[in-house]
Amino acid sequence: MSQEIRNLEPKKLWNKFADLNAVPRPSKKEEQVIEFMKNFGKSLGLETFTDDVQNVIIRKPATLGMENRKAIILQSHLDMVCQKNSDTVFDFEKQGIEMFVDGDWVRAKGTTLGADNGIGVATIMVLLESKDIAHPAIDALFTIDEETGMTGALGLKGGILKGEILLNLDTEEDTEIDIGCAGGIDVTATRKYNEVATPNNVIGYTITIKGLNGGHSGMDIHKGLGNANKIMNRILYLGFEKFGLQVSEINGGSLRNAIPRESAAIIVVAEKSNEAFIKEFNTLSADIKTEFRSVEPKLTIEIAKSEIAKKVMDSETQKTIIKAIYAAHNGVYRMSADMEDLVETSNNVARILIKDGEILIGCLTRSSVETSKFDLANALQSTFELAGCDLALTGSYPGWTPNVTSPILDVLVSVYEKQHKSKPSIVACHAGLECGILGTNYPGMDMISFGPTIKGAHSPDERASISSVQKYWNYVLEILKNIPLKN
Repeated sequence: MSQEIRNLEPKKLWNKFADLNAVPRPSKKEEQVIEFMKNFGKSLGLETFTDDVQNVIIRKPATLGMENRKAIILQSHLDMVCQKNSDTVFDFEKQGIEMFVDGDWVRAKGTTLGADNGIGVATIMVLLESKDIAHPAIDALFTIDEETGMTGALGLKGGILKGEILLNLDTEEDTEIDIGCAGGIDVTATRKYNEVATPNNVIGYTITIKGLNGGHSGMDIHKGLGNANKIMNRILYLGFEKFGLQVSEINGGSLRNAIPRESAAIIVVAEKSNEAFIKEFNTLSADIKTEFRSVEPKLTIEIAKSEIAKKVMDSETQKTIIKAIYAAHNGVYRMSADMEDLVETSNNVARILIKDGEILIGCLTRSSVETSKFDLANALQSTFELAGCDLALTGSYPGWTPNVTSPILDVLVSVYEKQHKSKPSIVACHAGLECGILGTNYPGMDMISFGPTIKGAHSPDERASISSVQKYWNYVLEILKNIPLKN
């Protein structure tokens, strides 16, 4: 771990972030970080426990003179998105994140940084440990599995938390205060197919898509970034329709909440069509690069001869699946009619795995409107069922309805204006914050979300602004002093 991270200001926060990032914490494999957080709370002599689903709760009494303020819940999630570049050797289950300073940014070496939501977790740790920061009574809630299902928030029962105000520290623009978010649902298509012997007189190839930005499938979905799965399918469609290309394997994308950056396909083409196919491949590749040149300057589309696969997909299944993937909506589906520039509904064709007679296609559909979420999910279901797939709609979670009359919103706006002599942006985001879920078991709770500037979340380009973290820290301290009095 570079010492330069620990020397950044505010030192206590960056040191806690460095401590946290030394602990592996992939989604659904948070055992080490749960134990780390429990030991931390107990070392401070604070009430520390886990609930039925292993969320960690640590309680700290109000500091002297703050006992008459409303109790608050400080909430962040323990897990992180685990993405790495294809040429980076790294084991997220065993290694700590390797960080470095790049100008005003803290980055990781070839992997996600974990600032989402590690900066929030580190913030709460500093406040729990502090002896000189004024604050009301705190329930610190560290949820698990936010990134791949929000099962921690979904599993938190009513009656455990005592706070009246929830401060969620999980947004990524320091000029914004978030008062609403999208809900989501996982759409998964599966089917089996017959593998047939590869015909004679063919040439084997591996096609590779890489160099895309990737990013957060909610916050970045409106940017028009390339989706490796859709680009690959476009190439396979051309090769199949014109030259009888046959697919042996496809492996594209990874996590549902990350825009796919890479895809690889093993294919064969008849020798008699090879020259024409390569010519068309090069033409289409150039066209795609031209289309994306302003947003994806590092996109590469490569084809290389490889060992001829022994088996390929049967032709009829290949035809229907390629067409279904082509037809499946990806990107923005509908913009909000009520909030300017807010994506209401979208879909990310996140994962495609075709191998050994099995097809898996995984999507994440998001929306701030439940009816619109299921409208798009039903459209995807229809598309893939027409291709003979079995469909599963799972992991549905609600959005968070904005409350523009929130008392804690008034506090955050007032503090921001005093500190910066400007107004913050009041927004709803197209990401899946846990506030909407937590509100179902704690109705009437006053909730708000804010955080420092983090770019490239859910990709190896993730980075946290050093100057923004300092700005955010000062903001947190002043907010705590201004929590409303008890009724």
